[in-house]
Amino acid sequence: MLYRQLGKTDLRVSEIGFGASPLGGVYHDFDPAEGERAVHAAIDQGINFFDVSPYYGSTLAEERLGRALEGRRNGILLATKCGRNGVAQFDFSAAAVEASVHASLARLRTSYVDLLQVHDVEFGSFEEIVQETLPCLRRLRQQGLARYLGITGYSLGMLGRIARATPVDTVLSYCHYNLMITDMDEVLTPELRAAGVGLINASPLHMGLLTEQGPPHWHPGPPPLRGLARRAVDLAAARGMSLSQLALRFSLDHPYVSTTLVGMATRQQVSSNLQALNQQRDPGLVTEIQQSLGSWFNFVWPSGLKENSDLPQELLS
Repeated sequence: MLYRQLGKTDLRVSEIGFGASPLGGVYHDFDPAEGERAVHAAIDQGINFFDVSPYYGSTLAEERLGRALEGRRNGILLATKCGRNGVAQFDFSAAAVEASVHASLARLRTSYVDLLQVHDVEFGSFEEIVQETLPCLRRLRQQGLARYLGITGYSLGMLGRIARATPVDTVLSYCHYNLMITDMDEVLTPELRAAGVGLINASPLHMGLLTEQGPPHWHPGPPPLRGLARRAVDLAAARGMSLSQLALRFSLDHPYVSTTLVGMATRQQVSSNLQALNQQRDPGLVTEIQQSLGSWFNFVWPSGLKENSDLPQELLS
């Protein structure tokens, strides 16, 4: 396991991070006891960065992760989020955020988190997040409840706009750098690198598209994209390779990303993801898969408020 500096912070994070959303049952049903064993297996094998949110499983993921980390908090870098509480439930006000953070700490059974992030910023007002949400988080940091602050989201433009307007330690981008899309490097990465802001890449498997099992029913990708992902599974299998491991290896090779978050809920998933560390990249197969996507390569779906979208406004009406 390699460990990398997260921007200008003093956090050295494992190159693979434990995405805890599956602990909330958001992808598939699973055994919570196995989820706890998965957390322990990840720690034992060198994963030190764990990312969660009260949104995942309506607080279940935080509760289960907190239980699993009890007695093992030392050496663990723990990140959670605030501002999003449900599929269509957002509240970025200072009062709501402060209450949310205290509730998260109780569920996580800890007195502080290493990284506190505003969740899915494209669903909020730019002015509110810059003028109210992040100042509130800074006050909570002064109280010792968080060590560093960040923002997360799908809209690359909104993430960059906030990072330019006000200091943040980290930016978490998801579904914008993997085998099916690399536009993060066109829009966000150069700017963050120049500013020394830590970059976290999430969803290297495109929220389940780049897996043998396939995506959950709620995945926002349209049917043609799902079909192309299934074809990619077959292309990898024809070479005797696992598409999920190939996709994870591709993301791990990013030159600036500090940690790549992968969702896990079982020991088998932990083991499979860690096998990607020893996976040799196959440039020819990567090129073949990306070329097979045709015009669907770098496809972006709508997310968040219209004014915050990366898509042209005429496509959102």
